[in-house]
Amino acid sequence: MSDRLNYYKAAPAAMNAMLAMEEATTRLSIPLALRELVKMRVSQINACAYCLDMHAPEARAAGVSQQKLDVLAAWRESPVFDDRERAALGWAETLTRVEATGAPDAEYRALAAAFTEQERVELTLVITTINAWNRFAIGFRSEHPVRP
Repeated sequence: MSDRLNYYKAAPAAMNAMLAMEEATTRLSIPLALRELVKMRVSQINACAYCLDMHAPEARAAGVSQQKLDVLAAWRESPVFDDRERAALGWAETLTRVEATGAPDAEYRALAAAFTEQERVELTLVITTINAWNRFAIGFRSEHPVRP
């Protein structure tokens, strides 16, 4: 796989808008560890190697345990996730697969039980942003670095 194009160079104004949106997510009330966990799960669903490679070390640095990262793809079957993480991961999955799920009421009720209205909007922005980054990385075949 190789890069199809450098999207930063091809459309700097568009990418500056994406970077501004990403920067805005760093100022939200959603804790960094939860944001990174959500980014990892969305990137798993989208099969975005570039973003998985980027966010795994960031998640660990934010305090996400290696065990959580190891079982993230099967989070529903694992006891290591708390109620807020489960609600966030469920919302992330349903919005990432919105064409199939339609964002069902049950997922929204779980989200509403665990997060304030402000946090629900903020979490949705985090999910939206990482989905957009995944589409840039996958669509333009961004390669992650190979480490020894």
